[in-house]
Amino acid sequence: MKYKSILVTERGGPEVMQIVENDLRAPGAEQARVRIQATPVCQDDIAVRLGNRPFLAKPPFVPGYSILGIVDEIDESVTQVAKGDRVAALTNFGGYAEYIYINEDQLVHVPNDLDPAEAVVLILNYLVAYQILHRVAGVKANDKVLIVGASGGVGTAFLQLGALAGVKMYGLASPGKHQILEKYGAVPIDYHTQDFIKVIKHLEPCGIDYVFNGMGEEYLVPGMKVLIKGGVLVHYGGPQSISSFLLLVAELIVFNLLPNGKKIKGYGTHRLSIDLLKEDWRKLFAMLDKGQIKPVIAAKYPILEAAEANRQLEGGSVVGNIVLLAPDLL
Repeated sequence: MKYKSILVTERGGPEVMQIVENDLRAPGAEQARVRIQATPVCQDDIAVRLGNRPFLAKPPFVPGYSILGIVDEIDESVTQVAKGDRVAALTNFGGYAEYIYINEDQLVHVPNDLDPAEAVVLILNYLVAYQILHRVAGVKANDKVLIVGASGGVGTAFLQLGALAGVKMYGLASPGKHQILEKYGAVPIDYHTQDFIKVIKHLEPCGIDYVFNGMGEEYLVPGMKVLIKGGVLVHYGGPQSISSFLLLVAELIVFNLLPNGKKIKGYGTHRLSIDLLKEDWRKLFAMLDKGQIKPVIAAKYPILEAAEANRQLEGGSVVGNIVLLAPDLL
């Protein structure tokens, strides 16, 4: 038997993504074979295809940073999941496919009644926002935060989870996306025409507690200027080059040595154990089940139309998330 996947054959735009056929093999030791139901399209998928960050995998590879699906087959050594289980995982690669092979310890069980398009978005974008808010920053009600890039997949997760946490939110977004910020109680700032430093200093003369930056390094210095003494900027966006990476490291060291008490902290999903990831995924699944959060889904595409989905995300007009789905779920 065969299955299809999307292969990035070289660096470039969506046109370098090709549909290929693969042999459907038995899973290896401690592996499960998962029939993919959903996988989101995220900025990391685009970055690794374009090659505009350091330390990236070289083509050929199958993109897809996270997945949700049904266990189709397991190796006889597997004990943590069974055939027919609904599971999800943070994969880094391999999600743009009809099937994927994953070690059993990387899989988390997903409640059957959750919408797959919404649930799969929790695996990366909501995980990032939740862990930054609660594990890195440790926000409290009435804390004041700035979300840089507040209208994207992670940004809208910050908006929903921040509203639940009772923090006062400011967000950078283009004017056409301000409505989504206002929906969750955030004060929108147009980064094209407004100086966010002046806006925040006018509204919050004493400064704000946290800045969450998933965009470029150019927001580090101005972001530090709006913090109170002892405030924290959490940077979770990947550097765009080796020189940007070295600059980021230097700024982390310098800013954290200054006597004003302001700090820069870095975040990456790889920094915490799989057990902590699973713990937070289960919390997020429960929030989704209770209706406390509802991911913003901008568009849904069949998995094999991933190139068009990438093209839409790169267009810059997307509010929320784009999700690839198995054809029977569309």
